[in-house]
Amino acid sequence: MLPLSSATSIEALSGICGSISIACWVVVFSPQIIENFRRSSADGLSLEFLIVWLAGDVFNIIGAVMQGVLPTMIILAVYYTIADIVLLGQCFYYRGLSGSESTKPPEPEAGRASSSSETATQTVLSSERTPLLHNRPEGEHNGSNSRPAAKQRRESLTSVASLRNHLTAVDGTHLSPAVPLRKEVADTPPRPSSTFQIIAFNAFSITLVCAAGILGWYVSATSRKRHHKGHDIPKSDGTLQFDITGQVFGYLCALFYLASRIPQLLLNWRRKSTEGVSLLFFLFACIGNLTYVLSIFAYSPVCQGKDARCLPGERQSIYGRYMAVNASWLLGSLGTLFMDLAIFSQFIMYRSKNECNNN
Repeated sequence: MLPLSSATSIEALSGICGSISIACWVVVFSPQIIENFRRSSADGLSLEFLIVWLAGDVFNIIGAVMQGVLPTMIILAVYYTIADIVLLGQCFYYRGLSGSESTKPPEPEAGRASSSSETATQTVLSSERTPLLHNRPEGEHNGSNSRPAAKQRRESLTSVASLRNHLTAVDGTHLSPAVPLRKEVADTPPRPSSTFQIIAFNAFSITLVCAAGILGWYVSATSRKRHHKGHDIPKSDGTLQFDITGQVFGYLCALFYLASRIPQLLLNWRRKSTEGVSLLFFLFACIGNLTYVLSIFAYSPVCQGKDARCLPGERQSIYGRYMAVNASWLLGSLGTLFMDLAIFSQFIMYRSKNECNNN
């Protein structure tokens, strides 16, 4: 374990956590976008959740610019907004398709053919039950009355011929007792992934992303050391100022981030399911928020004295000002972390219930 009393170790811990957080937030939307594409549906996500989250991203950009945070964080904030818009557009696209397909489907051809053939059969059978010669008085069976009887016979023969032509034109495979009207579905539904498979896949994905974050920090630190010939130039914290406008937008961002999870929690609770929601989506969000908070807490103040030596109480003063400047982002990340843990608990709870019902 790194000795946290060392300024170099604290700076390295902050850099590693920050790099892992950036890596998680870069890929956070990808699992959900892939899940929606695979299912051709986005009914598992709450639109209110995405809209409120997008509002939080917008306030995050404004607050980051006003407060003067690192350019990397501003670029990431813009990236989050673009990715959120893509996910929101995907939801509107699939919900638009499902809305257009919700109209009443046309009657199947087999059903129409069956009903029409039944109607024709009933017509002919009724005509066949009608005697060709009606019961008439004996005096009426003469040459003048034989013409209607012959006409009726011709009409009956015509009806039989038309029925024969109609049945020939209609696909009569469904009329056979050996062939059912609707084909039975022989394909069994795909077996859902086991709990072990889900855990293994998610653990591998998280490990890969965290490794990419650590590698990014190592490359960046090595490059920086080469430029400064083995040691970093101390940076002054005099530019760490408390901007009121930036703080207002920062707290608005935190408020929207916290409120965004509530519609998704309610949707999962009403459906008693998390189907259609990617577990990795919220796992990456949890890890990204956690490592972001750790990167803020792991801060080593740089004092203004000779050789960066601190006067009594100077380190605590600089650290306190630093935490006050980042308080809104800390509140948003910590609060969202607990809300994401609540959604994660829904994954476990509803999956356990579904497995019990299937058994």
